[in-house]
Amino acid sequence: MNISILKRLRDDTSGLALVEFAFTAPFLLTVGLGGMETANLAVSHMQISQIGMLVADNASRVRTSIDEADIREIFTGASLTGKSIEFSENTRVILSNLEHNGLSGSDEGQWIRWQRCYGANTKYASSYGVEGDGRTNASLATGMGPTGKKITATTITAVNFVEVVFDYKPLISDRFFGDIVIRYESAFVVRERDDHAMNNSSNISAGDLWTCNRYGVIT
Repeated sequence: MNISILKRLRDDTSGLALVEFAFTAPFLLTVGLGGMETANLAVSHMQISQIGMLVADNASRVRTSIDEADIREIFTGASLTGKSIEFSENTRVILSNLEHNGLSGSDEGQWIRWQRCYGANTKYASSYGVEGDGRTNASLATGMGPTGKKITATTITAVNFVEVVFDYKPLISDRFFGDIVIRYESAFVVRERDDHAMNNSSNISAGDLWTCNRYGVIT
């Protein structure tokens, strides 16, 4: 009887599929989760790139003059665009107004007339300069941007240069890609605006301005 039972057990394949599934499930699960994480990372890259262009473009579209109230509207748009990836809490957006400094000779160059920032991430600042840099010298002679891709303004216009730095938050786990910092830059020439100075006709209080010593989000 015992031999008969052993023979039947040897020939029984009713649980084969379950055993195969037990062996393959961890691999399939890892591949599936990895695919989801990859897709989420790709979407995050796309959104950060789009937000950079959105901020630079919208700042350049403001006609006649630009105001602190315009900056709030621009950053509100960025916040809403990135809401699905927890953008505001994990990012730093640096919007710089770049112009020719109006000097000649060895002091000729570019300068950052004003700079505004958004986001609660305290780890990042502009890679190229702060407000006022280049006003009296050629410290920004080659403009803003990575080596080989510098952006400069002509003597008759200005450029809005945006840097967006985002600490990526994984959908599943950071074991797939580790810690990732997503960075994009964008620049647009100002259109139909002769006054490039930052105004505050709305009389927004100093504590509510989006200057670069402020870290916060729009709620």
